[in-house]
Amino acid sequence: MFDFAKKVSPLFSTVYCFIMYAIAIALPSPRTASVTHEMAIQPFWDTSYLFTSLIYFVLVFIFAINRTKVLDLIGKLLTPAILMVLILIIAIAAFTLDFDFAGSTLASPFSYGILEGYQTFDAIGAVVVGAVIIVSINLKEKDLAYDDKKRLIRAAGFWAGLGLFIIYAGLILTGALFGKSFDSDVSRTALLSGISIATLGNTANLFLSVLVSLACFTTAVGIVTGTSDFIGSQFKDSVLAYRITAFVGCLLGVLVGQFNVGYIIAVALPALMFIYPITIILILLNVLPDKLTSPTVFKKVVLASILFSIPDFLGSIGLRETISPYTSWIPLSEHQLGWVLPAFVTFVVSNMIQQKTELA
Repeated sequence: MFDFAKKVSPLFSTVYCFIMYAIAIALPSPRTASVTHEMAIQPFWDTSYLFTSLIYFVLVFIFAINRTKVLDLIGKLLTPAILMVLILIIAIAAFTLDFDFAGSTLASPFSYGILEGYQTFDAIGAVVVGAVIIVSINLKEKDLAYDDKKRLIRAAGFWAGLGLFIIYAGLILTGALFGKSFDSDVSRTALLSGISIATLGNTANLFLSVLVSLACFTTAVGIVTGTSDFIGSQFKDSVLAYRITAFVGCLLGVLVGQFNVGYIIAVALPALMFIYPITIILILLNVLPDKLTSPTVFKKVVLASILFSIPDFLGSIGLRETISPYTSWIPLSEHQLGWVLPAFVTFVVSNMIQQKTELA
């Protein structure tokens, strides 16, 4: 994680890591407990969110301090099972329903969809849990050559990305096909449960609820493990620091996880509006060729994304009308994507200046 942003500067990378891990352990990790309660517990048992999150994070802590089980649990059991169920839902919807789409009630569906994508925490999860995967491979495959590890991670990344693209595209289609079947204010968990009941029936919906809950659980384990890895590394790989961080992360999970999913998402929005643009830019810069992403380019592009994401952040905390007279000139600012074009222009101009300097 430190290497991920160090081209900007070591200080920036350290601050970025602390912010990322703080957000990850305080919001998406507890939200997994809330999702589990609403999908798998609430429909069947009259228990509180607090009771669910308490049991949930006790188990997360046990798994986090036994980290080598994470890869096996995700890779061998949960991911294939969830993929099969989701593909079945998508296939049934695509082949049994008429392609009669309801009109959108959103003013800007595309930009709204992107901002909703922030709420998945996928970019944050990719960075945080991706680091866990690398550390876990190093722990489990100590005799594997460095180049072989790189090939393994690259292949895993490609197939995971392709799988996510297919699943998300299929779910978008499924949601559109069921557009007339649900109220526009339906909650996210109720929508997923309703669609799974309509396609698979009540029994299969129970199965899906269990799978989603287990997937949420592995995500929470991954986030707590990743955060504990980072804090432990700041104290010379201290096992005690690792375990204390895991405990604190699980305690936070219990405290925040007792709220419903909608509330946690609302609380998370301002933090996501600020950190997501920076994370997306860093991901893109890290996968581009080195000749296009010198430290100077890194610094300028990241700075541009930070500056132009501030208005979106301020808008998310209720100041949109106050700042709009001063930010309306920024392209895409009305869609809360004002950072996109400035970051792209900065990237292009910085590379043009660098090439001109090198030729001179």
